[in-house]
Amino acid sequence: MARGKFGERLKRERELREVSLDELSKATRISNRFLQALENEDWGKLPGGVFGHGFVRSIARYLGLSEEALLGEYDSARGENLPAHPAKPEEPIPSPSQWIPAVAIFLGSLLLLALIFYSVWYGWRHIGASRAAKPAPAAIGASRAAKPAPAATAASADADLELSVSASATTHVRVIADDKVLLDSQVYAGDTRHFTAKRQFDVSATNSAAVLLQLNGRPMAPLGPPGTFGRMVYTHKDLRQGNGGDSKP
Repeated sequence: MARGKFGERLKRERELREVSLDELSKATRISNRFLQALENEDWGKLPGGVFGHGFVRSIARYLGLSEEALLGEYDSARGENLPAHPAKPEEPIPSPSQWIPAVAIFLGSLLLLALIFYSVWYGWRHIGASRAAKPAPAAIGASRAAKPAPAATAASADADLELSVSASATTHVRVIADDKVLLDSQVYAGDTRHFTAKRQFDVSATNSAAVLLQLNGRPMAPLGPPGTFGRMVYTHKDLRQGNGGDSKP
């Protein structure tokens, strides 16, 4: 497949640094076939969204290129190859007969009068019913005194915690839910795992930047700086605060 500007630049930068595809694949933990697809701009063989962006960031970081600049070229190149949506043909508007506007105005006037009459009638009826049903002040005080305090409603802490773990590059991930180990193995690029807990999740990864976390559908902060080991503990408190979990020493 012929390469465009993005694929040509990616291959040129790699070859200028005398980096082979195998070396780049081992360093970034990105499959060789994904690297070849990027250089050939074979978008059909590549994952989209955060995974595609994660691949480009890892490659730029290893080759010493600007991540944001390379991401911009990637988005432009991929956007130009997306199929365009066909324009919806406009349907001709039939010309109405001359008598239709007059009938529409007449019916609209009747409907407006009916709505006004109904609104007035309903308003008077509602006011009369409110006056008849309004209790005396003494009765209100007695009712309030007799009414028990409402029971505390269940807080969001009663809901289960749902954790989604996605990897933009291959890394070792450990997930502990309620003191039970659910995952302690390699997670490969493009994989997504889902877990459930009652109280908390303890998540760690050897490559913090390669792990994307969502708690009950809400994105969480990275586990740590890129290329380092990171560990975080997530509880219901993170759902209320709307940011990352509490770090655990």
